[in-house]
Amino acid sequence: MAKHPAAAGRADETVTSSAAAAGLAERAIAGDRRALARLLTLIDDDRPGAREVAASLAERAGRAWVVGVTGVPGSGKSTLVDALLGAWLAQGHRVAVIAIDPSSPISGGAVLGDRIRMGANAAHENVFIRSFSARGELGGLSHAARAAVDAFDACGFDRVIVETVGTGQSETRIVALADTRVVVCPPGLGDDVQAIKAGTLEIADVLAISKGDLPLAEQTAREMREMLTLRRRVAKSDWAPRVVVVSALAGTGIGISELLGALDAHRDAVGVGRRARARTPERIAAAPVTARAAAAVAATATAALATPLDADGWRDRIAGLAANDGLCTTLGITFRSGGPGRAEVAMTVDARHLNFNGVGHGGAIFSLADSAFGLAANSHGPLAAGIDAHITFQAGVVTGDRLVARATEAHRSRRVAVYRIDVVRLDPGGGESAISSFTGTVYIKG
Repeated sequence: MAKHPAAAGRADETVTSSAAAAGLAERAIAGDRRALARLLTLIDDDRPGAREVAASLAERAGRAWVVGVTGVPGSGKSTLVDALLGAWLAQGHRVAVIAIDPSSPISGGAVLGDRIRMGANAAHENVFIRSFSARGELGGLSHAARAAVDAFDACGFDRVIVETVGTGQSETRIVALADTRVVVCPPGLGDDVQAIKAGTLEIADVLAISKGDLPLAEQTAREMREMLTLRRRVAKSDWAPRVVVVSALAGTGIGISELLGALDAHRDAVGVGRRARARTPERIAAAPVTARAAAAVAATATAALATPLDADGWRDRIAGLAANDGLCTTLGITFRSGGPGRAEVAMTVDARHLNFNGVGHGGAIFSLADSAFGLAANSHGPLAAGIDAHITFQAGVVTGDRLVARATEAHRSRRVAVYRIDVVRLDPGGGESAISSFTGTVYIKG
C-alpha cells in the first residue's frame, strides 16, 4: 500500500542514522536555522546518531563564552536574560539561549514558558532561543544542556546563555558548564544567616540582586557583600565575586550596564572553556580556548595526573578500593574500568537486588551508582567523603538485567568535587537503556 504523501514527507524528516545526523549538523554549521532546530531536538530526544554528532560538535567547540544564569524560582532570571540579549545584540554579538524549564513529576510534561519573557529579542536574526525540559534531572540543567551548548558554539554563536530551572540551595551543576556564573537573588532573600549558608550562593561569579526598584534591594545587596567578605577568609581566588543591583523592568534599566561590566571583567580574568576541563588531555589540547583559559585547563589536567601512574596503575588502584568495599562484595558489584576522576562498575540483577514486589530494588540501583561515585571520588588518593547526593530513576529492572554505572568528574577544587553517574542496562542487541541518573558532591579531606 502506498504511503500518503504527507506521511512520506514526515518520514523523510526523521533522522534515523549517524550519517543523516552528521549531515544535519553540517547544514546547521553552515547557517541553516531549521537544521539547527532539528539537531537540538535530535540531541534532546537522544535519537539514533545523537551521541556521535554531539561528540563531533564538541571537537569543533570552545570559542563561545558560556554565561550561566541561575537562582530561585521567580527571581527574574528570564527577564534579566532578555535584558542581556538586548544589550549584546546592540553590540553586534550572536547570542544563543538555552532555557531549562521544570517538568511535571506527575505527567512528565512541561510548559516551556521561559522564552515568553524574552519576546522582545526572540525574533532577531542573531538570536536563537531553545527551551528544554529538565525531564527529572537534578542540579538545574537538562541532560542535553552540554551538547546543546557545543552545538551553538560550533554553529558560530559567540555567546551562549544557559538559564537553569529555578534552583534550590544544592543544585549547582551549572558550575561545570558555564564560564561565568550569575546567581540572581530577589530582594528579601532571608536574614543574614541565610546569606552565609553554603550552596548556590557560593558558586556565583556575579551576584545580581534583581528587582532593584524594590525597597529591600539595597539591603539584600549589603547582606550579600558581607557574605562575600566572610567567604574570602576561607577561600582565596583570583576573582572576587561582585554584587550588582539590577532591574530589567522596562523603562528602568537599573544596573544593566554595571552587570555587563562585571561579566566582561570576569571573562577577561578567567577566559572561556570551563567545560573543556572535564575532557581528556587530548581533547583539551584540541579545544581553541583563550591563552589564559588554556593555561588553567592545562594546570587542571596536570594536577589530576600528578601521581606517577600509567593506565594500568590507575585501574589497579581503583580495583583495589572496590575489592575492599563491603557493599560491592555483598551485592556482587564488580569493577570494570577507571582512571583519574572516573570509574565504571557493573552488577547482574538477581534475588539480592529485588524488592518485595519482585522487581529491582531502588536501593540496589542507588548502591551501584554510589559505588561508582565513591570509587571515582577517591581515585586521586586523598580521602573524599560524600556530603550530598541526588538520584532519579527512568526505568525499572528485573532479574538477569546487566547494569553498568559510569561515574565522571564534572568539577574538582581543593576541597570539593562534583560527579555525574549514569546507570544503564546493557541490552542484548548491544545497545544501552537509561535506568538512573545520579549526581554527588564530596568534601576532600586529605
